[in-house]
Amino acid sequence: MTLIQWFILFLIIQVVHGLGTWKLYLKAGRQAWEAFIPVYNAVVLLKIINRSPWWTILLFLPIINLIMFPVIWVETARSFGKNTTTDTFLSIITLGIYNYYLNYMVDVTYIENRDLHPKSTAGDWISSILFAIVAATLVHTYFIQPFTIPTSSLEKSLLVGDYLFVSKMHYGARTPMTTIAAPMVHDAIPFSTKKSYVLTPQLPYFRFPSLQSIKRNDIVVFNWPVDTLTVITDPNSEYLYKPIDKKSNYVKRCVGVPGDSLEVRNGYVFINGKQNELPDRARIQFSYDIAFKGQVSNDDVNRILLRYNLTDGLGYDTINENYYVPAATQEDVAKARNHPNIESIEIRKDIPGNRDISVFPHSPDYNWNNDFFGPIYIPEAGKTIDINVDVLPLYKRLITEYEGNDLRVEGNQIFINDALASTYTFRQDYYWMMGDNRNNSQDARSWGFVPFDHVVGKPVFIWLSLDKNKKGFSKIRWDRMFTTVHGSGEPVSYLIPFIVILLGWFGFNTWRKRKKAN
Repeated sequence: MTLIQWFILFLIIQVVHGLGTWKLYLKAGRQAWEAFIPVYNAVVLLKIINRSPWWTILLFLPIINLIMFPVIWVETARSFGKNTTTDTFLSIITLGIYNYYLNYMVDVTYIENRDLHPKSTAGDWISSILFAIVAATLVHTYFIQPFTIPTSSLEKSLLVGDYLFVSKMHYGARTPMTTIAAPMVHDAIPFSTKKSYVLTPQLPYFRFPSLQSIKRNDIVVFNWPVDTLTVITDPNSEYLYKPIDKKSNYVKRCVGVPGDSLEVRNGYVFINGKQNELPDRARIQFSYDIAFKGQVSNDDVNRILLRYNLTDGLGYDTINENYYVPAATQEDVAKARNHPNIESIEIRKDIPGNRDISVFPHSPDYNWNNDFFGPIYIPEAGKTIDINVDVLPLYKRLITEYEGNDLRVEGNQIFINDALASTYTFRQDYYWMMGDNRNNSQDARSWGFVPFDHVVGKPVFIWLSLDKNKKGFSKIRWDRMFTTVHGSGEPVSYLIPFIVILLGWFGFNTWRKRKKAN
């Protein structure tokens, strides 16, 4: 829906509300016209039902308002003496139309100073649960979202099984685009494959002001841009539409920011001609072919791998008939070479000009692979580039899918929105996201740029870390709990200070309650 369509819908809702409640406003000692004035009518209604005017904000926050509207309908009925279970049921099941019945068909009396406490234990529980959901949804949507690391693409920096808190505020929280959805649920209802949302109506993209911009080498959570494609390597394949905010969540390192010229040489990233320097916590990993001397048992192999942190196990290359280590740092490999049972351990790299069909932009005109890629310009909002059939494979998806233009090619001519185009000006910033585990990461080298409107937030804190290969309490990586994601030096756990503060808080509350009771 466009902004104009949303505005018209908003006005219609105000009229519907006014027609259904204006007599109730009069009985509460207000003026009839107050029921029709947008926003102001909500403030007045909240005064009528003896609730905080700050609730008005919650009524206009997507997803949260889906919870708040039924509360308002029920509270309105109760403010006019309709407290039974039947009244509550009718208020909710009719989507608030029950207020029309109270407004026109029944002679109700306004209860000015009614008791706001629920009349039953069940009502108390329901009220508590509803407001807990509202508070949690507010935090989850606009402030902090929990996230789990599912893959090893950032291994050594972030581990599989790390549970993160992702800040929405650092890069600016997005308002949900899907207005009807289950709170705190992503694309599917838990334990099912059913969508957790309704496609329409959708809000236009909007983001609150940010605390900072995305910096080069930041670890970023974002919505996977090509989640609409049935076949990632075929940009012309069937599309399965998903709203931006319901696309799968990914986490990678931003190695290229808007305006950069990026190139991958021999597996390493170069920005504007200079090799990108990663933070000291980052550990680049590559795959290595490995050969052993003589007869080495499986137990011996496992001990060798564990000793040198080559803990991802061995793979077997059926084409070259040799074993390989899927991921290891150069430092660990250098140490492993000195082991008497290792004959050789050599890095696995592609060669320049050898085209990998799975690598962006999936065009025969670009002989790129994961180890030798680019150079490529990362678009910046407001910047204009020359556009022709040679560079079109790099930017076609940006122009059409991410910025909503119609594009067609006739011979060597490009038409954008039916106008012949030799240049194009980008409307938003784009980023280049890659994993530190360079041979085991599906990243921008596979699917290209990440638009800013797909950015979710910045991971700031690891609150729990679990090793799936262990059991019991040994499953918990205690040294990673309550550590920061970014920063320099070895991560420091703040678990003990957190426990001390938590115990102090509980102790203070207990003391305060006892003192109040006395």
